[in-house]
Amino acid sequence: MSEGVARRLARPTIALLSATAVLLLAVLVASLGGAAGLPVAGTAEALLDKLPFVDLDSGLTPVQHGVLDQIRLPRVVLATLVGALLAQAGAAYQGVFRNPLSDSGTIGASAGAGMAATLVIVFGGGPQHTVAGIGAVPLAAFVGGLAGVLASYVLGTLVGRGGTASLILAGVAVSSFVGSVQAFVMQSSTADVKQVYSWLFGSFTAADWGLVRLALPYAAISVLIVTLHARHLDVLALGDDEAVTLGLNPVRTRLIVLAAASLATATAVAVSGIIGFVGLVVPHVVRRVAGPGHRLLLPMSLLVGGAFLVLADLLARTALAPAELPIGVVTSFVGAPFFVLILRATRGRDS
Repeated sequence: MSEGVARRLARPTIALLSATAVLLLAVLVASLGGAAGLPVAGTAEALLDKLPFVDLDSGLTPVQHGVLDQIRLPRVVLATLVGALLAQAGAAYQGVFRNPLSDSGTIGASAGAGMAATLVIVFGGGPQHTVAGIGAVPLAAFVGGLAGVLASYVLGTLVGRGGTASLILAGVAVSSFVGSVQAFVMQSSTADVKQVYSWLFGSFTAADWGLVRLALPYAAISVLIVTLHARHLDVLALGDDEAVTLGLNPVRTRLIVLAAASLATATAVAVSGIIGFVGLVVPHVVRRVAGPGHRLLLPMSLLVGGAFLVLADLLARTALAPAELPIGVVTSFVGAPFFVLILRATRGRDS
């Protein structure tokens, strides 16, 4: 094997191992943070003990084990899962639309989920209501997110034959309309406004292993489909004409990737509420390190997105302890400056 080939193979491996190490470190730090202090060594050993074929005595007391297993870990795992889904979905949206400003808000997923959750909170019995053992708000958000994407796709297809520009404009139109209806609903029931806003800005306060199990199957399906289309996204970056020449159906590829990314977004929003900027900022940061190729960009976005949201959630629950910030506020504080930088970079390329 030549030195050049070895170097090309080593770079992605080093990048993925580094991102994995950052994620594991973030999980450990987030597991330690909170009102009840946990020993660093004991917590690390307790986490390692959960791996297959590992048997360690962490030395944690039963109370400390309860805090770690029933309070900290479900929240950390759910934050990791949601961050990974939002970041990879954002990278997929940007690849499909060939637009660095695309994310889940572009295609109506977040707006649809927010509208459905608002309706359940105001008219459907609130967050405590369940359907077949599943929380009504997560279930409604999941269905609403997919419905928002479907409405955007149908409108974009009818008006502009499914082109990327028409899909983006349709998503903006659907999001604006849904947002107006949502504001009207909230005005009609001021007693529920606090609950609605708490959900709209995102939170992991209700995290438990049940929500993790609820999200995992859909997360696995969406991640698998998007990852398998990494090469196709690289071909789409060349343009539709070149894609057709290379034997790729760009319309079908966009539809499949959009469906998978929207499934990821709907799943994430269903279990955490709406968390902005993760799908916009993380792929841009990763692209600076990993390059534009989606075969490395997509798995790196998964890992970095998970680490980013775990640390953001840690900041949200410790910055004003014992009070807790909505995690969407934290990600907005971090993401807004990046958004300005992205706009400046985009304007510089256009000029």
